[in-house]
Amino acid sequence: MTKIPVTVLTGFLGSGKTTLVNHILTANHGHRIAVIENEFGDIPIDNALVLGGDEKIIEMSNGCCLCCTARTDLIEILQSLLRRRERFDRILIETSGMADPNPVAQTFFVDDEVSAAFALDAIVTLVDARHVGSHLEEGEHDGVGGQVSNQIAFADRIVLNKIDLVTEPEIEELRARLRSVNATADIIPSSYGDVDLDDLLGINAFDLNRTVAADPDWLEDESHHHDPTLESVSLELGCPLDRAAFEQWLTALLAERGDDLYRFKGILAFDRRTVLQGVHRMYELTDAGEWGAAPPVSKLVLIGRNLDRAELTDTVSRCHAGAAVTSSSTS
Repeated sequence: MTKIPVTVLTGFLGSGKTTLVNHILTANHGHRIAVIENEFGDIPIDNALVLGGDEKIIEMSNGCCLCCTARTDLIEILQSLLRRRERFDRILIETSGMADPNPVAQTFFVDDEVSAAFALDAIVTLVDARHVGSHLEEGEHDGVGGQVSNQIAFADRIVLNKIDLVTEPEIEELRARLRSVNATADIIPSSYGDVDLDDLLGINAFDLNRTVAADPDWLEDESHHHDPTLESVSLELGCPLDRAAFEQWLTALLAERGDDLYRFKGILAFDRRTVLQGVHRMYELTDAGEWGAAPPVSKLVLIGRNLDRAELTDTVSRCHAGAAVTSSSTS
């Protein structure tokens, strides 16, 4: 039986993974792709941002990341795909921005059924060209710096994304910085995840022998890097928001807390359905069309340090009088 190739897409918060997933799913490649998504937080946002077609989208939104959930969860999902009548040409796993790619990769070698049916094709790591430098400076081994460094070090391909936000000299400096962490992976520059898919899919880049040679205990290593100081605060509002009031709230929040706010995203109920994407002090609001028959509900996820859930809940609720707000946090 020909094994189904699997691409693991990783990268720190806000690097552009969902944008790249959409590029892959909408490109004219003729592949049937099953996407497994994992989010850090208990309100799923990314699934609503993925442009589905005939693809199968599977969520793992459990307030943590694949490296922290029992590996059996991922194994069971892969086994369920094998039992489906329709078969997929390849699998794409989009990990949480907090995930360590090592345990995800190990999954394809520790279970006999999974190992017989699937082949790990490549670990692809996205890097945010605008923010990766400051993230790497936050400690080489612990915290955010350790997580970002580990994702880069384990990559078979590195996509240096958002190069439109930096200068050419900065790009060359970033290349040298990435090379100091990973000397062998190809570095592919991109904006908005627009890359040649022949450089990412079907490249047979993951080499188990090379990995084990570098770390003989790799398959037995169950440790992973996860910054315990980062937490996720999720907000859900059941009434429409006033856009001007919301933007004023967000602008004030970012001015005060932008350095500590690593990632925020949401589906917002303005006059029209609107997508929010943001990293630190940068954000973008994109029109996503009419709500249709579905009742308008705003869902917002913020990931950062020292987030005050009660204060965030209280202040964002003022963006619409009488809005019913529920919130939760994950650390």
